[in-house]
Amino acid sequence: MPKKHLRNVLYLVFVLLLGAAFVLATQVYTPQAQIQQTNLVTAIEQVAKQAVPAVVHIEVTERQEIANPLLPFENEPFFKYFFGNPNKMPKKFKREISGLGTGIIIDDSGHILTNYHVVGGATDIKVLLADGREFTGNSVKTVGTDPKTDLALIQIVEKGPFPHLSLGDSNKMEVGQWVVAIGHPRGLDQTVTQGIISAKHRTGISDPSSYQDYLQTDAAINPGNSGGPLMNLNGEVIGINAAILSESGGFEGLGFAIPSNIAAHITQELIKNGKVIRGWLGVSLQSITPELAKSFGLSSNKGALVADVVKGSPADRAGMKHGDVVIAYQGNPVDDPSSFRNSVSLAPVGSEVKLTVVRNGAKQDVTVEVGSMEEQEKEVASSLKQQFGIAVRPLAPQEAAEYGLESQSGLVVTEVDSKGPFGKAGFEKDDIILQVENNPVDGPDTLLALLSTLKQKHEATVLAVDHKSGQSTAVQITLP
Repeated sequence: MPKKHLRNVLYLVFVLLLGAAFVLATQVYTPQAQIQQTNLVTAIEQVAKQAVPAVVHIEVTERQEIANPLLPFENEPFFKYFFGNPNKMPKKFKREISGLGTGIIIDDSGHILTNYHVVGGATDIKVLLADGREFTGNSVKTVGTDPKTDLALIQIVEKGPFPHLSLGDSNKMEVGQWVVAIGHPRGLDQTVTQGIISAKHRTGISDPSSYQDYLQTDAAINPGNSGGPLMNLNGEVIGINAAILSESGGFEGLGFAIPSNIAAHITQELIKNGKVIRGWLGVSLQSITPELAKSFGLSSNKGALVADVVKGSPADRAGMKHGDVVIAYQGNPVDDPSSFRNSVSLAPVGSEVKLTVVRNGAKQDVTVEVGSMEEQEKEVASSLKQQFGIAVRPLAPQEAAEYGLESQSGLVVTEVDSKGPFGKAGFEKDDIILQVENNPVDGPDTLLALLSTLKQKHEATVLAVDHKSGQSTAVQITLP
């Protein structure tokens, strides 16, 4: 056969094979794509049908007494001229605040998981089920709350049965996987939205002293969704919707959920103890900057730098030192201080954990016995008094209301050494500490951690409330 004819035949065969391959690919791919599309639609529909009955609408009422805002001026001549005898002026006013949110029934006993910021401080809680049942007053009790993770557990004390949902494994979720959010945004009951997991391990979203490890999602979340479930397509709760980032106050594609693995641990602690018992090592931590990584001879800026070790703490007894860089916890890499702190908090008190640290350029393992919060409180109180000449306690909700404070985070000064840095700056007993360097403080441990990470002789800015006038002011404190 001439070469020219042979080329034509081969070309024809090639075209026929290419056409056959295209037809085959079309026959295989198109129906499969249709099946996947149909399954996605069906899956979201099935998740919604299964979950909506177990997602509850929560309405709360908080009654507060607040100080009269005119009290600081009662002795001023101008005030007396216009308002007369200040002794006849009411010292306090009563007000009532209403709010709403969402909750998830997690068992047949009527336990409902929600956000702390939904029910914390509430004097009345009303729970409405999708089937029309309503529970309020003595029918609903608060089992326990945990402000540090923004989680709370309430319970319908009447007998069920109650529809309920299971908590899945949030660690198995990957970026790009589909999720479904259910809640009551702006009071619109049983609203279902869908999206994907946009990112994992988000921090810096809320109070820096809290335990943060958020799942980020673009599923629509709005005010009223708080406490509702973020679910995978298997119908499992893999997150508790808690926060949004928004300039408008509404949905802008940046929603955040507390991972279900954290929620499961907190739930068990609240049911068992009514509070959360966390592990504690006794170290103050800071992030590794590129400059610090270079100075410590690290290959990356991952890890947690030990800025301070509380004297007498488990870390101190184990020989940990200022300047250690924690790069692994129980054999798993440590990405940053937040993830390390979260891992330690979940460790059982009394258990031993192995840390890998870099000290003077060399790696070494350190075994630490996890301490308790009670031990922490004792050691923190001792350190605050010795280093900074101050003793504090958490601000009570009613005290925050009396001073008209929007946040309940803060510390009341119970003792102050006049020769210490706080005493020299003019602090007195019963003054309230709200922030240090623009960071909120909600516990003595937070105050110690924030102060310990600042340099010696640093001029720290402390936002405080004067207990006499009720006025907030920024105070400069020179650290020892």
